[in-house]
Amino acid sequence: MNLNPDKLSIKTWAESDRPREKLLAQGRRVLSDAELIAILIGSGSRHETAVELGKRILHQYRNSLHELGKVSVKELSRFKGIGEAKAISIIAALEVGRRRADSAEEAEPEKIGCSRDVFHALRSCFADLNHEEFWILCVNRSGKVLAKSLISRGGVAGTVADPKIVFKLALEHNATSVFLAHNHPSGNLKPSQADIVLTKKMAGAGQVLEIPVLDHLIFAGNTFYSFADEGQL
Repeated sequence: MNLNPDKLSIKTWAESDRPREKLLAQGRRVLSDAELIAILIGSGSRHETAVELGKRILHQYRNSLHELGKVSVKELSRFKGIGEAKAISIIAALEVGRRRADSAEEAEPEKIGCSRDVFHALRSCFADLNHEEFWILCVNRSGKVLAKSLISRGGVAGTVADPKIVFKLALEHNATSVFLAHNHPSGNLKPSQADIVLTKKMAGAGQVLEIPVLDHLIFAGNTFYSFADEGQL
């Protein structure tokens, strides 16, 4: 009888082909993405090894770890053999990798002096999101960041930001000015009419309280739109 080696338990494989043993013997860089995911999964089933399951998951997302990093726990748990605990482990590992890449590329600025500083200060907050979020940076007169706060979380199409919450936080942190930011999961940088109206509303409230809104950024992937840079604030 001919057995398909792909269907055998990982424990029956040659030791050099098992992901954990392979990592120990040859180093982490020789492992494929599917093998690394298999280590996170831990075990497969009677019908599928952890490596096969890793390959199946990756195939669903065009063999892209970047695309896999955008997936929610609920979506990942839909794969047969992936429960909530395993889904959380995979997502947590991908998030650690993303944060490591961010920290290696460029540290968050200690002071905010321009729109690009705001972008670098908040980009990790918006990375891989498939829903909209609204954040603020509270700064003092010298531009030092006093607080970085999530104001609201919405769906794919939008989120709601309340000026009362924004400026309550600004007052609590003794901020002299604030920067606003939200993302467009669609990748479209163009501000919507609702974005324009909200920006004007926030700017007006800031004038009354003498806590000016210095900029409002729209994040879309690795790029951004600045209301201040475009003369819209």
